[in-house]
Amino acid sequence: MKPDPLGWLSGVRRVASPNHDARPPETPIELLVIHSISLPPNEYGGDAIERFFTNSLDHSGHPYYEQLKGVRVSSHFLVRRDGRIVQFVPCSKRAWHAGASNWRGRARCNDFSIGIELEGSDFEPYTELQYSALARLTRCLKRAYPIRDIAGHSDIAPERKTDPGPFFDWEKFHKLLA
Repeated sequence: MKPDPLGWLSGVRRVASPNHDARPPETPIELLVIHSISLPPNEYGGDAIERFFTNSLDHSGHPYYEQLKGVRVSSHFLVRRDGRIVQFVPCSKRAWHAGASNWRGRARCNDFSIGIELEGSDFEPYTELQYSALARLTRCLKRAYPIRDIAGHSDIAPERKTDPGPFFDWEKFHKLLA
């Protein structure tokens, strides 16, 4: 895996999301934000996440989807349960993943971060394949960008978010990066 000049990675599936915009000029990418998502909640493997990030989710497909009408979000990457990586937004652009957020006194984390969603929830462990893929992706991104920190969504938006949740094994993840 290696990013091209726009920030699209080779070797990963690409599903372009319209939910992004330009980063502020001369703003380096210094933070990775780890998230989790499952749609419907606690169900895995379908195409609902991709449809949600591309504004094509059928809101009548599940009762939970009704509350997502009009919501426009994205992430740079999604790591599926089987370790497959999907990219939605080039790293050079600002994906809409963090919302109201703050890291080390800096607000608007979308401006200076890359968002990585893990297909998962607060209620069960992530897979070994996900940890392996996440570590590979993280090493690639750290080689390409001046990333200084890695945080969970819950770290940058503690009053609003709990992901990647209590089952994300930070120690295991950091060992894989070593």
